[in-house]
Amino acid sequence: MRAVRSSRGGAVQEEQVDWVEVPAGVLRRGTPLEEVAEAARRHADTGVPVEWYLKEAPRAEIHVPAFRIARTPVTVGQWTRFTAAAGRPVPQARADHPVIGVTWEAATAYCRWLGERLGLDVRLPTEDEWERAARGDDDREFPWGEEYRTGLANLVDLGIGTTTPVCSFPEGAGPFGVLDMAGNADEWTSTLYAPYPGAPAAVPATEDWAFDRHITRGGSFRHDRDLARCARRHGAYGPDLEAIGVGFRLAAPAA
Repeated sequence: MRAVRSSRGGAVQEEQVDWVEVPAGVLRRGTPLEEVAEAARRHADTGVPVEWYLKEAPRAEIHVPAFRIARTPVTVGQWTRFTAAAGRPVPQARADHPVIGVTWEAATAYCRWLGERLGLDVRLPTEDEWERAARGDDDREFPWGEEYRTGLANLVDLGIGTTTPVCSFPEGAGPFGVLDMAGNADEWTSTLYAPYPGAPAAVPATEDWAFDRHITRGGSFRHDRDLARCARRHGAYGPDLEAIGVGFRLAAPAA
């Protein structure tokens, strides 16, 4: 954990990030084309068409260098200190919940601000880094394993209808101990949407209907279990990012 203390207006503030070290390794990215139809069938009750799953194909083995990723998404409390520093105080209510309603530009501005305070290259994770942290060294379907289990993530099946405190679902941790990679807040990555190399012809070259072209991962409290899948590629398809539940987590170079 890296922390910095500063005094502003007589108040002492502390910025902390609980970093998880993700070792270099091979990511079995995406879903084999021959398994896409079966993945769609398993989750057919969610109403997601098979065409959306095609964006995960083809499977590729990608070497991902070592990096650090935050154990949890950025919280309301952490975000409040950033906005207060910019002269825009935000209420501290639900300080331990993930912040949502954040644009990609605002998320990257937070990364720059925090990076300057910590003396680190703080940034958003790439899409491959995010999937590596969620999936580890195998091709598991969900961060915790192969089978979906209600109660391991804040998704629509719990019926909560809003965010929950980060770390509320420790049994839903990924292979490296990263939390909340499924549900609670859909998370920005630094990666612009594009089909994977060798993708089926039916996969769109662009998603012009998206509010923002950057890939999001993990799904939020309002999404179904298909968004909890490690391979599932998503995006911000409407401008109301708070209603959608879009937040973010941090990444940085390996220690």
